[in-house]
Parts: sequence; structure tokens; C-alpha cells
Amino acid sequence: MTLSEPQTEILTASALFSGIKKEDALSMMHCLGAERKRAFKGEYIFMEGDPAGRIGLVLTGSVRILRDSLDGSRSILSVAGPGSLFAEAIACAGVQEMPVSVEAQEDTDLLLLNVSKILTTCSNSCCFHQSLIRNLLMVVAKKNLLMNRKLRILAHKTTREKLLAYLEEQAGASRSRSFYIPLDRQALADYLGVERSAMSAELGKLQREGILSTRKNYFELHHG
Repeated sequence: MTLSEPQTEILTASALFSGIKKEDALSMMHCLGAERKRAFKGEYIFMEGDPAGRIGLVLTGSVRILRDSLDGSRSILSVAGPGSLFAEAIACAGVQEMPVSVEAQEDTDLLLLNVSKILTTCSNSCCFHQSLIRNLLMVVAKKNLLMNRKLRILAHKTTREKLLAYLEEQAGASRSRSFYIPLDRQALADYLGVERSAMSAELGKLQREGILSTRKNYFELHHG
């Protein structure tokens, strides 16, 4: 398997391969059952009900982890961009089927890794495989914290409160009152579990009140 130099840099800079040298990370690809995949915008990488057991690592582009309801509504659980993992908690849980779907948010290059080969030390007994396992545990723990943050956002009762709580989280993550979010308007509404029209109305009110400015997925908070 061949990766471009930028893709290799993203791979080795990812949390999963933290502390592992580039040449060691590349040499592990075969041991980890790595499969390179190209997904186009809107294409499903995993669908709910697919066999579980593989972890995705985004090289370029981004993916959405979501759940589609029978009534046609959609809930976006999270977004993963370059260097990020997805489906790692599901794979580590040992469930047989995917409880969620994963969709390419844009044209995306990624790697699919066999979780059983990550959790089982290879026959070479390489020292960096132990680092890989520790790194995976750290990623899962941090994702759990992020999910708890989302639950706090969704615990707010009104669309306005959910919006402001989410934007404050994004400002904190970027360490700036001016930032871009990884979601378009419909995706943001799906993530917050609100109607897009109601959310758009609240964004208009917040702008008229001078609390924020926004254009597409760029936001600037003026209060606080």
C-alpha cells in the first residue's frame, strides 16, 4: 500500500500513531490489515447493520457518523476530519453489527484498520505495537469526554440555548472567538436535533442582537 507524503504525515501525526516513527508506522500497515479507501461525497463507508470490527482513519476530507430514522430524519453524532479516527469505540466493544452509519461529508481518503490486529500483539512482538494499544485507549477515552460534552449541549431546552452552547464549545476548542465549524446548516441542525428553519430563525435573531456574526460555516462570537 502506497501513501502520498502528505497522507503519510497525517497518518503519523494522528493520535493513534503518536510516538511511533514514520517508518515503523508504515511497516505496521500490513500487520494491521490496513485497507486504503476512497469515498466520494455522500457515499456510505459503513451502514447501520454492516459487520463491525474495523476502525477508520481519515487521511483527507471528512466523514459524518450518523443515525437515520425510519421517518427520514437524521441525527449527526460527530464529524471526523484528517488524522481522526471513527468507529473505534464500536470496534473495541466487540459488537457484531454497526449501530450507526458513516458517510463521506466530502471526497475523502481513508484507511480501514482491523481492530483485532491492533489489540493483538503481532508475531514480531514490536515494541511500538504496545504504544499503538495505549494510544487507542487514549483516543477512546477522549471521545467519551467529547460525547459527554455533546450530551450537555443537547440537555439545553431551546434551540437558542443549544446553538450558543455548541458555539461556545467550538470557540473554546479553537481558542478564538472567530472560528469555522465542520458542519453546514443542515448538518448543524441534525447535530443539535432541531429543525433547520427554527435554527436559522435563531441565528438571525442572534445576529440582529449583536451576539454573533456568521457566514456559511464561519462564526464570530461578540459576547462574553
